[in-house]
Amino acid sequence: MTHTGGLNYFKRSNRERQKDKEKQMFAVIQTGGKQYKVAKDDVIIVEKLDAEEGKTVSFKDVLACGEGAKVKIGEPLVKGAEVKGEVLEQRKGDKVLVFKKKRRQTYRRKRGHRQNETVVKITAIKG
Repeated sequence: MTHTGGLNYFKRSNRERQKDKEKQMFAVIQTGGKQYKVAKDDVIIVEKLDAEEGKTVSFKDVLACGEGAKVKIGEPLVKGAEVKGEVLEQRKGDKVLVFKKKRRQTYRRKRGHRQNETVVKITAIKG
């Protein structure tokens, strides 16, 4: 199957998708010491939350929310704003290797670490 637009076909569809995303309601939430810009139906990976798979979680630390050019910025939080999400899975992240070495001392230590994380799908933004 060929497209008459060539590469422009793909660029054009990406731009259209980006415009749709800009019109969508978004929020900036804070959890686990990090900030995330989210929209409805986004899937994000956050630090471990105390919730089982399939349960609903609520993020009340909303720093900003808006739609298009209308944006509410909190001082420090937006009052009455809330983001709800569904926990898809609890898992361990990729392994991070910690390697220590002192030259000419025959000293080498290699350890691995896997951080616990939660995968959340954003279901609703109220603000």
